[in-house]
Amino acid sequence: QVLDPEVLTIGFARRFATYKRATLLLSDKERLLRILNGPRPVQFVFAGKAHPHDVAGKDFIRQLVHFATDANCRHRMVFLEDYDMVIGRYMTQGVDVWLNTPRRPLEASGTSGMKASLNGVLNMSVLDGWWDEAYTPEVGWAIGNGEVYKDTELQDYIESSAIYDLLEHDLIPTFYDRSVDDVPREWTARMKSCIATLNPAFSMARTVKDYTESFYQPALEQHRALAADQYHAGREVAQWLGNLKNHWNTLAIGDIVANGNDTEFKVGDTMHVVVEVFLGEITPADVAVQLFEGVLDAESVISDGQPHRMMRVDDGARGKGWHQFRVDVPCLVTGRHGYTVRVVPHYKGWENTLRFGLIRWAQV
Repeated sequence: QVLDPEVLTIGFARRFATYKRATLLLSDKERLLRILNGPRPVQFVFAGKAHPHDVAGKDFIRQLVHFATDANCRHRMVFLEDYDMVIGRYMTQGVDVWLNTPRRPLEASGTSGMKASLNGVLNMSVLDGWWDEAYTPEVGWAIGNGEVYKDTELQDYIESSAIYDLLEHDLIPTFYDRSVDDVPREWTARMKSCIATLNPAFSMARTVKDYTESFYQPALEQHRALAADQYHAGREVAQWLGNLKNHWNTLAIGDIVANGNDTEFKVGDTMHVVVEVFLGEITPADVAVQLFEGVLDAESVISDGQPHRMMRVDDGARGKGWHQFRVDVPCLVTGRHGYTVRVVPHYKGWENTLRFGLIRWAQV
């Protein structure tokens, strides 16, 4: 009696935690009303609960309900009470678009959007959680470009404006652009692409398969290797690790010299880095000395840093226990590069020794 089955329907159903910004749509109420009541209208269905002690979350619900009542648009904006799995099931099957507006980067996953995609529902979301990985223009819409601003009010203004723009210039025209048989061809093509592309990649079957192949099976094989021959290999690893821990605090990293300490590099240049490291009673074979480098962002922080194994080339000039290491790294990106040196454990046949919790960074 309230909703129109022929109108573009957008769903929002989840916990009303404040970081999920359920009221982002209300940033420009006049513009929202024009969208709701335009010649090609839109209707929103909200559902969800706030924690009993989350006063701000409960206030978000109040704002949505009061707006629908005060603006006389309850036929275009509905809040469903007593949200549960049944309501969630109907919504992820019945809406046309699934809306998600978390404050990046606080969204852990966004599984409701995955459930909606199983039914061919297109997602419109901030690039956070699963959508940062899943988004392509063929399967939905991205709110913003993944940028994060220190000013949260500015962030809200930019992303709410992006929602209105997407609705006015993309979603609404695409949904209502019908062929002679009253079928939105482009919209249904996106629905098919959504089902075919996202469902195989974002499912529990794929998750269990990945965990089994990447973690459980390797862990089982490593356990069997360590337990063989009355735990002979396991005792060797324990002895090696114990010796490493006893002397780890004596490690020291000296000055880092890289191409005259220049940070500007172009594609095709090679970064030559030399460093002296004090190992003391630890042998060079027991550690990996690594250059950690990457392009500097606007705040002079290394972005997308990569480790490069440095090779021992000589005894250190500082005396006994010091060793000189060097690496030559070809630059693949032009710009300002940041770099430092770190020392991590190294054991034959073990790829991830960071699990031991031992790492020593150069002091900046």
